[in-house]
Amino acid sequence: MSQLIISVGREFGSAGRAIAEELAKRFNIPVYDRHLITEIANKTGLTTEEIEKYNENPKHLIFSRSVRGYSNSIEDNIAEMQFDFIKKKAESGESFVVVGRCSETILKDYESLVSLFILGDIEEKVKRVMKVYELSEDDAKRLIEKKDKKRKRYHNYHCSGHWGDSRLYDLSINSSCLGIEGTTDALEAYIKARVNNMK
Repeated sequence: MSQLIISVGREFGSAGRAIAEELAKRFNIPVYDRHLITEIANKTGLTTEEIEKYNENPKHLIFSRSVRGYSNSIEDNIAEMQFDFIKKKAESGESFVVVGRCSETILKDYESLVSLFILGDIEEKVKRVMKVYELSEDDAKRLIEKKDKKRKRYHNYHCSGHWGDSRLYDLSINSSCLGIEGTTDALEAYIKARVNNMK
């Protein structure tokens, strides 16, 4: 198989982004995450900070409306630009890893797609967030809850399936059981097996 697309959904604090980046290194393919924000900033003239403000947010229903399929919502338009970006990359035949962005649904028609969801035990996620962001335990818990709530709202707004529902993904894995390296090893083996099965 000439193309490989790896979609990584993740809970906040599960090390999903770190695992996605490591998978990209092991398969020698690019990873699209923050890069999407830079691409959109270059196309729209907005700053990366402005885009980040609206990134992975559902629109505000009170201040937004759609007319003939066109939305005046900045959140909607930024989301659509990201969806278009990853669809064009897929259509071009490029292999890549994409983090979030409803990619398991947006790219579900591609036979080359392997969709993963990384979750973790709350205790381990709290420890990681405390260390990475230098937060207290209570602040880490609040940040995890806030970030996951945001991701869930964003995903469920744009997709018919529910964020984190194992039926949406080829494989869901708890990174707390094996750690980052062990989880990456297990996912690498699974992806290689899938690739061999696709040939």
